[in-house]
Amino acid sequence: MEVVYRRCCGIDVHKDFITACVLVNEPGKQREVRKKEFRTYWSDLQKLKLWLYASKVEQVAMESTGVYWKPVWNVLEGHFPLLLANPYHMRNIPGQKTDQKDCEWISDLLAHGLLKPSFVPPRPIQQLRDLTRYRTKLTGERNRVHSRIAKILEDANLKLGSVASDILGVTGRRIIEAIIAGQEHPDWLADKARGTLRSKRDQLRLVLKGHITDHHRYMLRELMADQERIEAKILRLETEIADRMKPYASAIERLMTIPGMKLITAWSIIAEMGTDMSAFPDAAHAASWAGLAPGNNQSGGKRRSGRTSKGNRWLRCALVQSAWAVSHKSNCFLTAQFYRRAARQGEKKAIVATAHQLLVIAFYILRDGTIYRERGGNYYDQLNPERTKRRLTARLERMGFDVILRDSTYPIPSPSILPPSAGRRGRPCKCVERGIDCKHKLK
Repeated sequence: MEVVYRRCCGIDVHKDFITACVLVNEPGKQREVRKKEFRTYWSDLQKLKLWLYASKVEQVAMESTGVYWKPVWNVLEGHFPLLLANPYHMRNIPGQKTDQKDCEWISDLLAHGLLKPSFVPPRPIQQLRDLTRYRTKLTGERNRVHSRIAKILEDANLKLGSVASDILGVTGRRIIEAIIAGQEHPDWLADKARGTLRSKRDQLRLVLKGHITDHHRYMLRELMADQERIEAKILRLETEIADRMKPYASAIERLMTIPGMKLITAWSIIAEMGTDMSAFPDAAHAASWAGLAPGNNQSGGKRRSGRTSKGNRWLRCALVQSAWAVSHKSNCFLTAQFYRRAARQGEKKAIVATAHQLLVIAFYILRDGTIYRERGGNYYDQLNPERTKRRLTARLERMGFDVILRDSTYPIPSPSILPPSAGRRGRPCKCVERGIDCKHKLK
């Protein structure tokens, strides 16, 4: 097999130490294997860098083991061409699993060009990833606290969620604060309503009559403190993200032209993929990297499974949420595409397919610097109007209707020249307008 790199290094990474193997494949000479073990402390990683310089290494590869590869990457970045590989793609021979053999196996695969590099974004994008992912975690924690507050209210026989759509809206917070302060009379609590809930005070008096104990007040006090603390952290985090996203303002504005894609989703796309799409050969590879491409498992002429592969779960989650938002839009091409797929495959598969389509559109927007152009919700109907007409007519006829179609360009007689047919309540009938023979009696 052809040797791609004459001098390369494979690194087996662990938490406290690494094992490095340098392969030297010089023409006309016997292959040389050099192995050495280093601690993962900063000073020892500097020794690793000097050792690689002394060995005149051309390329370095390591496996992405949790977060333990990052210290090694940070030290070697900018000094050597680096390649981060998926451990799933370079499993060693069974029964030959040792650190010494693993690093040699990695370097051997690298020397022959058999390793597929993983996408490692630039440092500013990595930092944005940390911020957006932390915000996602905080949002999940805020939702969990919200559910705990609802649980305490239910335990106190307060059915606030049956009247208010958001128990932590302006009215809900005022009512909870009054409960914590010791108030429990339903009339006083219902009077805290604001906005549209002012007209529902009678219902609030009914649902706010319960059995409130000191334990309920204590739990609500602690949970509301947690809720306010998390909301303040999210606000500070969003302010920091917005400040760091300023260099990508143009890309974010173009991404937000896509239906269902708001600011938070645009942030997630920039933070996970960056703005340089040259890291992906095409849109299909980007969708596969995000875990939004159908599985490819076929053997013996039979397709075994079409399940999506594992990918970037953060980006996948953001795009699936946007896909659900798209499914509720009107007169939208992506919405029409969703319902066409849902009719054949079900909603869940249609949502993943719509998220895949959103990612493909975002890929071309970032790569080509364009914006989204809406095709309209009737795009598929306009592709073949005659087929659409036959399909809808047949559907109405199956329901028992007599269907007569008239071209919209057909001139409609003005009401003044319509025959004075006696329709319902003495009004003129619309037989002529509809293009059918009038069966009503003339006056």
